[in-house]
Amino acid sequence: MPLATDLKLLYKIALAPIRGSSHAERLESFYRDQADHYDRSRAGLLKGRHDLMGMLPVPDGGVWVEMGGGTGANLEYLGERRSRLSKVYLVDLSASLLDVAQRRKETLGWSNVELVRADATTFTPPAGPVDVVVFSYSLTMIPDWFAALDRAWDLLRPGGVIGVVDFHVSRKHPLPGRVRHSRLTRTFWPAWFARDNVFPNADHIEYLHHRFEPVHFSEPGGGIQNLPVRIPFYQFVGTKA
Repeated sequence: MPLATDLKLLYKIALAPIRGSSHAERLESFYRDQADHYDRSRAGLLKGRHDLMGMLPVPDGGVWVEMGGGTGANLEYLGERRSRLSKVYLVDLSASLLDVAQRRKETLGWSNVELVRADATTFTPPAGPVDVVVFSYSLTMIPDWFAALDRAWDLLRPGGVIGVVDFHVSRKHPLPGRVRHSRLTRTFWPAWFARDNVFPNADHIEYLHHRFEPVHFSEPGGGIQNLPVRIPFYQFVGTKA
C-alpha cells in the first residue's frame, strides 16, 4: 500500500473527527474512509480472534450470529466448518464495513451468510433460538454493552455458546484469580481508546461470568506489530445454562 494511503489511514484512525448524533452515525463516520483497508490495518492489533473461533462449536445445521461482525473476516477463520451451519447472521451498524463483507461473501461464495444492518441490542433472527453468538472486538464499541449481552442470552438456545474477545482493563481490586493491571494500564488504555469511541470496561468480564457458565477464560496481552506495546485483551467462552 502506498505511503500516502497509509498516512491517510493513520489520520482517519487516530485524528480525524468523529461526527454524528447517533451511535450508528458515529460508527459510519469513523469507518467510512477506513473500510476498504480495515482488515489490513487491524491485523496486528486485534489479537486472539483466530484462537477464539477455533474454540467455538460449529454444529451441523446450526445458527451462528456475530454481533458487530464488520467485514466478515472472522468467518474466514472457520474455514470449511462454516459450511456446516444452516445460517450465519453477520450483524453490524456500519454500512461501509458491511459493503466489504458483501464483497467477501460474493467472492468466497458464502451462500449461508446473511448480512444484517442492525443494533446488537435489538437484533432478532427470523426463526428460533441460535447456537452461537460471537462478539469480536465489538463489545467495547457498544454503548449499552450489558443490553447486548442480555440480548445474546435471549437469542441463545439452552446450552448455546457465547464467545467474546476484546480489549479490557482490570478492576483496581479484581477477584481472586483475575489479572490485576497497573494503575498506568488502567488509566492509559481507556483514555487512548475513548478517542475512537472504544471503551474497555472492567465490568465486561464480571458480567459475562455472572450471565453465562464459563468454559474458557484467559487474559493475555497482545502486542502491536512493530511497537514494544502490549494491550490487555481477554477471551471468554461460555454457555447458557
